Amino acid sequence: MYHSRFKGSYLEAGYHFGSLLLKKKKKISQQETFVVNDEKRAFVKECIPIYEKFYPEILEEIRGLAKGQEMPYDDLCTFLLSMYCFELKNHCTCFAFSHKDHIFFGRNSDFLVQLENLYMNCLYQLHGAYAFCGNTTAFIEMEDGVNEHGLAIGLTFVMTGMRQPGFHAGMLVRYLLEKCQTTKEVIHQIKRLPIASSQVLIVVDASGCMAMIECCSQGIEIIEKRKGFVVATNQFCSPKLMKYKRNDIDDWRSMERLQIATQALKTQSLSFELAQDILSGKYGFMCQYDRSKGADTVWSVIYDIRNKEIYRVEGNPSRKQFKRDTRLKWKSNKLREEVLKR
Repeated sequence: MYHSRFKGSYLEAGYHFGSLLLKKKKKISQQETFVVNDEKRAFVKECIPIYEKFYPEILEEIRGLAKGQEMPYDDLCTFLLSMYCFELKNHCTCFAFSHKDHIFFGRNSDFLVQLENLYMNCLYQLHGAYAFCGNTTAFIEMEDGVNEHGLAIGLTFVMTGMRQPGFHAGMLVRYLLEKCQTTKEVIHQIKRLPIASSQVLIVVDASGCMAMIECCSQGIEIIEKRKGFVVATNQFCSPKLMKYKRNDIDDWRSMERLQIATQALKTQSLSFELAQDILSGKYGFMCQYDRSKGADTVWSVIYDIRNKEIYRVEGNPSRKQFKRDTRLKWKSNKLREEVLKR
């Protein structure tokens, strides 16, 4: 994984990253996954006014990145803002649990082996936004992360084939990490933002309040909890939305992963070790992919919110060890301390 820090304004952060890549003779437009076509251009043209209204600063970061890369801004926008709306290759398992003094978030990102050297861990500290540490298979958009207030969010993509102009999964995660401190705030924002793609978001905050948010262009379903756990893979489970999932596409054993994680969280003592064991496949299939077929768990992460710690495996957790990342400067949270004293 690349490890990158982003500071200053959005424009400055984008330009710095883009120019740094260019100096290393790395052109985003020459990557295998960089696909821009007329269908995507037309779709993103309708998305741009939504970002201008709700998240104009992210367009500035894209503009800066395009300038640093010496490439057309429109091409980069088309590539970034159309993610999760056309390709159907992202897979993952995500959960959160709160029990007594434990507040944990865990996530496996399952994706293509051929691209794993391009994946990024990012520390963002931009003007006017909450600082966060996050992970992505691309850049600018985020797939999981925790911010300075102890709010952790991760996505699991759902294959529906539906889309409408709005925020896709990765931009939702990025926006919410930068704008929210609590699960309640996340739910408020989700209800007001136009949603482009289909996904489940797992959210947990420093008080232990957590939510599973199923959302797509056809609606939103929210399960909110104070205790216990929430878990998601690559499918909807609510009666309202589950009918939209496509069953004609390989979802990398999504239902099996969901059942195994759910059963372990129901029957085992909730702890850091349990989070590790679930993600590393000790309770059943979770990350045991055949790399020769091009798929694997490319990173795994645990956010220990109670103790303000981040643990990450850069690769498959069944073969590699979790290592602590100490770069994020967490802020004291009075709400967390008050809840833990009860």
